[in-house]
Amino acid sequence: MPEAAVPQPFREIGALTAREFALFRDLIYSLAGIALSDGKQVLVSGRLMRRLKELRLTSYGDYYRLVTSGQHADEQQRMVDLLTTNETYFFREPKHFDFLAQVAAEHGKRPFQVWSAASSSGEEAYTMAMVLAETLGLDAPWRIFGSDISRQVLARAERGHYSLDRTDGIPPGLLRKYCLKGVRSQAGTFMIGRELREHVTFRPVNLIAPLPDVPTCDVIFLRNVMIYFDLETKRQVVANLASRLRPGGHFIVGHSETLNGISETLKSVAPTIYRKP
Repeated sequence: MPEAAVPQPFREIGALTAREFALFRDLIYSLAGIALSDGKQVLVSGRLMRRLKELRLTSYGDYYRLVTSGQHADEQQRMVDLLTTNETYFFREPKHFDFLAQVAAEHGKRPFQVWSAASSSGEEAYTMAMVLAETLGLDAPWRIFGSDISRQVLARAERGHYSLDRTDGIPPGLLRKYCLKGVRSQAGTFMIGRELREHVTFRPVNLIAPLPDVPTCDVIFLRNVMIYFDLETKRQVVANLASRLRPGGHFIVGHSETLNGISETLKSVAPTIYRKP
């Protein structure tokens, strides 16, 4: 009989080399359009190290070969999740939501559709939902479509379940009206109410790939994500999204972003707010 296998001691993970960093930088650019600067080597090393430990790999090169082998699509998606930044909060850049309320109020009776195109863990989409519920009512025909490249954060968004420390920015009246405070084992958390969640749908969308069956929208939010793209990728992404915007619809970017030199189709109506003729 063969001798029982003896567990091998775990070896320390080698440092991320410049060559390995260049491989991951090219890979995340090809998969998600994210352009990592040379200064992001420490970030990439830190975010991937835990996964290497879980897989008992001893080098970043081993992990790169794993995710590019064509045999581990789930692991490649996990790598994308680890290397994408998902910072968000409720009512971020509140003037945009004031504008959304204004547009919705002037919209008329036709169904009203909004896309949160980089929705992360859902705070932006649920903020939109609170605004539209207040402006149009819960029984009106409005929908929110939320998307992100990271399936991990979309799973959190679909649950609509957050720590109470995430309530900063939500007006107290809306918090009481549309959110449920956790009790007993759920103490310290809150849940977006079911009647609000029923107006919101989340799906994974890679903004640099051909778009899936995305609805035609009256307003599209693409905020605080273009800073990670180079110029050509920005043009590609904005053109893709603008194709799903109704004539007369509005396209909104983050306060540190602009469409100057990026889109000739969308016309500026206010800082960070554009309109499709």
